[in-house]
Amino acid sequence: MNPYNSTNIFDSARIFFNRRSVLPQLILINAGVFILVYLSNLIFWLFQLKTENGLSFLTHWLAVPSSFSSLILKPWTVITYMFLHEGFFHLFFNMLILYFGGSIFLQYLNEKQLLKTYILGGLSGAVFYILSFNFFPVFFDSNPFAIALGASASVLAIMIAIATYVPQYTVHLFLIGPIRLKYLALIFIIIDIFSIQGGNPGGHIAHLGGAFWGFLYIYLLKGGTDLFSFPDFFIRKSKMRASYKNQNFRKDDFGRPITDDEYNQRKNAEQKVIDSILDKISKKGYESLSSKEKEILFKNSNHKR
Repeated sequence: MNPYNSTNIFDSARIFFNRRSVLPQLILINAGVFILVYLSNLIFWLFQLKTENGLSFLTHWLAVPSSFSSLILKPWTVITYMFLHEGFFHLFFNMLILYFGGSIFLQYLNEKQLLKTYILGGLSGAVFYILSFNFFPVFFDSNPFAIALGASASVLAIMIAIATYVPQYTVHLFLIGPIRLKYLALIFIIIDIFSIQGGNPGGHIAHLGGAFWGFLYIYLLKGGTDLFSFPDFFIRKSKMRASYKNQNFRKDDFGRPITDDEYNQRKNAEQKVIDSILDKISKKGYESLSSKEKEILFKNSNHKR
């Protein structure tokens, strides 16, 4: 799926990362942190420099610890851990799912809500992880030196959020075929639940924390409650302009003043078109749209930002 409708994958990537929007910037930040940590680890490895528990310097100070005594000394780690990855494939698959889920998310919701879901989903994952390692006896022995890192909780929060918002949305996966988002989300959750007894229990518990937030946020949003106002860290802000002319009139596409009734009629007509496109997506998937319908949907998503 290519929401930017480019001619090939390279042009698509160039256009995507040239856009000043939340989704590409989140991916670039994760990639940038990965490169920074890798170079730091390389230097420390060359000089055989290690920190406590054999961790590299940046990992020690950016990964979130499960121990309350360590967390008090590094409270920022509940944020930094969600941009930190331990290997290339860890980063690659998280960013692939972030792009996939985030692109669908932005077809229906706005950039501020995407950023909110990413950050607060990561925080929810950290809370689940920390509380579990301090509550369940099975983790008591490893609690003093356990850490968590990765964007998985944030990414899963976005996937579960959009699956909760449009559960009937159909995606086409390689080797699998068409599958509705609600079933894909359920597969993710089942995998994490059955993987807790494996080699990375803290990570899978954090994933479930992110999933919990994604579901809760959309459940409340559908009920009319958009939790927490969030600053526009990565969102383009238009320059403020003062105007004292024609304040009682709106203008059409040609600059002519129109009344509020005319404006509302046009908006209602536009919304009907958008609703019909979204209904088509929920029944047949994004790829069933014509080029014109994709263009209308893309322009509408930009207007929400």
